[in-house]
Amino acid sequence: MPEIHAQRRDKLREKLKVAGLPALLVSSPANRFYLSGFELHDPQCNESAGMLVIAASGEDWLLTDPRYEIVAGKVWPKERLFIYTSPKIKQIREFLAGLGHRPLGFEARAMSVDLHGELAEEVAFMPTTNMVEPLRLVKDAGEIALLEASCRLNHEVFALVPDLLRPGRTEREVAWDMEKLFRERGASELAFPTIVGVNANAAQPHAVPNDTPIQDGCLVLVDAGARLGDYCSDQTRTFWVGERPSDAFKRTMDLVREAQNRAIAAIRPGVPVCSVYQLVKDFFRDHFVDERFNHGLGHGIGLETHEGPSLSPHDTKTLLAPGMVVSVEPGLYYPDWGGVRWEYMILVTEDGCRVL
Repeated sequence: MPEIHAQRRDKLREKLKVAGLPALLVSSPANRFYLSGFELHDPQCNESAGMLVIAASGEDWLLTDPRYEIVAGKVWPKERLFIYTSPKIKQIREFLAGLGHRPLGFEARAMSVDLHGELAEEVAFMPTTNMVEPLRLVKDAGEIALLEASCRLNHEVFALVPDLLRPGRTEREVAWDMEKLFRERGASELAFPTIVGVNANAAQPHAVPNDTPIQDGCLVLVDAGARLGDYCSDQTRTFWVGERPSDAFKRTMDLVREAQNRAIAAIRPGVPVCSVYQLVKDFFRDHFVDERFNHGLGHGIGLETHEGPSLSPHDTKTLLAPGMVVSVEPGLYYPDWGGVRWEYMILVTEDGCRVL
């Protein structure tokens, strides 16, 4: 097993001891992968590739089915593998009960009520939140290198986007072209479905590309990212198609970019994440457009496109720390006109931050 995964499990073990929990059942795919290197994704949204039992004693287990036995054996000691077949739930329930962990912590946000009910017939569960996720907030050197590589790929693809934005082409065609560009350059998949919005469609922050055509003299918002080496990239640009951008576009773009510059200048270790959001909200309020900024300022990026920390007014406790990677993506949206958003990925450093 890679040493890094063992080190991460040891950190979780210390948290279990502090919480007085003998073990934690890990069912979140990203947390499972972070702790073991096993299967970042589940096969379907209603299926699981497996679970981990991380014990304070060090007696950890990986539970999975025969489809993943070979893969699991490459990243996990075979003597600590439990391969379940059918009836799956009954076998998992009996195995967990046999381990004797009382209580057994479980990830309340990752386990369905139905599965919990079936397993709890024999397993003494205790719900937990944020046992693993805080460990993922600060990236190690290896993770930062992977995020930098993923971000370089993103920049490479975005440099080609202006040539894709030709009058007559549709949002859907641009999105498909971008996916091909990412994959041809080594991405394993998209980090999320590509967002392409023409004019009024760009007022939807998560617009779904359709057959709306690009026209001469229009704006196009593009938000895209890819997964490279298991880590995600996420960037947004808003383009003008045509020779002369409208005054409304130029004014909106100027406000968005200035807000972003101010936010980036404020990012450094020890700064509350909520204060960076508030700085941007106040700037937009001073220019009477704060009601057009209708989402958080940014989010953490790593194994998942959206993970902690969140640059939002709701997180009043988290302080920025070296090694955190966050997006900074202010946007202004007008339903009858469109929207402008600009997004960078930012690494918090020892004495400030750096745009990736």
